[in-house]
Amino acid sequence: MTWDELDAHLDTLPGTVSAYAGRLDAAPTWTRHPDATHYAASTMKVAVLLALHRAAEAGTLDLDAPVAVRNRFDSALPGAPRFSCDRDYDNDEAVWQREGGTAPLRWLAERMIVRSSNLATNICLRDVGLPAVAHAWQLAGARHSVTGRGIEDFAAREAGITNVVTAADLAALLGGLAAGAARPGPLATPAACAAMLDVLHAQQFREDLAAGLPDGVPIAHKNGWVRGVRHGAGVVYPPDAPPYVLVVCTTTDLAEGEGADDDACRLLADISARVWAARHDLTAAD
Repeated sequence: MTWDELDAHLDTLPGTVSAYAGRLDAAPTWTRHPDATHYAASTMKVAVLLALHRAAEAGTLDLDAPVAVRNRFDSALPGAPRFSCDRDYDNDEAVWQREGGTAPLRWLAERMIVRSSNLATNICLRDVGLPAVAHAWQLAGARHSVTGRGIEDFAAREAGITNVVTAADLAALLGGLAAGAARPGPLATPAACAAMLDVLHAQQFREDLAAGLPDGVPIAHKNGWVRGVRHGAGVVYPPDAPPYVLVVCTTTDLAEGEGADDDACRLLADISARVWAARHDLTAAD
């Protein structure tokens, strides 16, 4: 199937499917609505991860120092009541077992990615601050993505304060981390970029982009889902071709928001498999 044929197939599906596929430091081989905005779901957690590591490098945060694990957070809407996360809506009981105690920020940041913990995310946001996350997006070259509030900050959501991403911006962020691990770049030191990629490689939810790859192929990635939304963003490391960035963002009725077994997951896996099959033909850097 050619890229045009894939686009034609995706045109028949409900909602909006955005995509970006290409090698690092090269023009993308295939894009589809790359600048269309989607509700971010958990993909915004990568920008939070970058903000934390940048703060650690600047000396304003110690990722290994214990911080309070409390489920009460200030709303992004000035004057709104504080809000809490719903334990039943989270994916990581390990963080909830620390509630009322402490945990290192580095551990919380890992749980934010590998188990997509909402409670860990809001604690990390509390300590690093929304402006630092906005700066992380800016450094990555994002043009449209915004992290405006914490997860389950419903007062802010009702006021129109939200979190949005685009396929192009997620590609810039993930691709920037991968490139930055090899040589100095604008996001963080190579050591910090490599550490973040290690966390992204350890992602435990592998039902979408990773499911479209052969067993054992490394992918540093983050996904996100709620009802009506399923996204996957990552860097794939083939053993026989250069690494490539793949992002698929969907706002669609195919996404049931209940885990692995829905049509949106299978769609992302299918697109991932098609890009994998074309890995030798992706655009090379000049």
